[in-house]
Amino acid sequence: MPRILILAGEASGDLHGAGLAKSLAQQCPGIELEGLGGTKMQAAGVRLLSGIERLDIIGLPTLSELRRVFAVYKKLSHHIATASYDAVVLIDNPGLNLRLARVAKRAGRLVIYYIAPQIWAWNERRVEKLRKYVDRLLAILPFEEAYFRKAGVDCVFVGNPIMDQLRPSYDAAKLRTEFGLDPKATVIGLLPGSRKSEIQRLLPIMLEAAQRLAESGNVHDSPRRFVVAHAPAVPLALIERFLSQSGVPVTAVSDRAYDVIAACDALIVASGTATLQTALVGRPMTIVYRGPALSYAIARRVIKVRWIGLANLIAGRQIAKELIQNEVTGERLARETETLLADPTGLAEAESVSRDLRARLGAPGASHRAAAEIIAMVKRARQS
Repeated sequence: MPRILILAGEASGDLHGAGLAKSLAQQCPGIELEGLGGTKMQAAGVRLLSGIERLDIIGLPTLSELRRVFAVYKKLSHHIATASYDAVVLIDNPGLNLRLARVAKRAGRLVIYYIAPQIWAWNERRVEKLRKYVDRLLAILPFEEAYFRKAGVDCVFVGNPIMDQLRPSYDAAKLRTEFGLDPKATVIGLLPGSRKSEIQRLLPIMLEAAQRLAESGNVHDSPRRFVVAHAPAVPLALIERFLSQSGVPVTAVSDRAYDVIAACDALIVASGTATLQTALVGRPMTIVYRGPALSYAIARRVIKVRWIGLANLIAGRQIAKELIQNEVTGERLARETETLLADPTGLAEAESVSRDLRARLGAPGASHRAAAEIIAMVKRARQS
């Protein structure tokens, strides 16, 4: 039976790695799957590597985080070089995985990269590493296949795994009742990210905005309610600590981002995958990014794309306002949210964007197609 190593360094990678693992097991019963990941991959049948921790780092790492990165890299390099695998599958996380791709290739392993590193946004020089060390790149954004093929990388667009989690429609009133929210209220969602550092930087500012929105809501006919989406990779206690310090009641809902989004009239969303989730559900939002000062200063020099929000990037236009760094204040977030709520065409426009993006990202089944590509490559390698 084939033996495959799946390396997912972050929370989103754990989710996509789990979907891939399930599809691999379905298409190739008896396949052996090992990897670096989290609880979702483990539940999907992946045997996690003992003594090697997953990394969840955003921006420039601190000195202690750098030590962790080097320790993980050293352990994984040794493991890849000494253990026997038919293929090594790398998921996103280019800081670590592009280095491991070189290790795996030099060890004679078949190297497959699932979910392309977004080097088209900030570091095109890394494409050389993909060309040298990766046998095939499985892309999840529609424009990536042409971009990487032009750069000489063997790349196939397999669709986006986010479509596998998306429902055709959502019952907002039913979800509000389930979450204990007034079905007649104006509901505002807070999506502060899936990393501890993001929560610490963004959630207090979002809660300040919620306080302002709650106070200004007293002059409107509809009461205002607030809900925050809790990503399971972040301790719920961290979210609850900030909520307890807030001057406004906020409902926390765990591991149900799409349902939280669908229950809302407008949202404040951390830049990243959540912006695409919000756009696909069809809700108006403001996109926010606030990082460490040094990381932001460096990013300003190297980022090559016009927008930071994934939803804007895929749409090819600004479908949602972006606030960056010092623009992210409670007063500004409240003002932008008021603008969204006051726009009579906002919901209809968001739903139109949703239809367009769903068409661009293609049909569900990205994990299935990615697994089929991997199994076919492993079979060809074994035959040769």
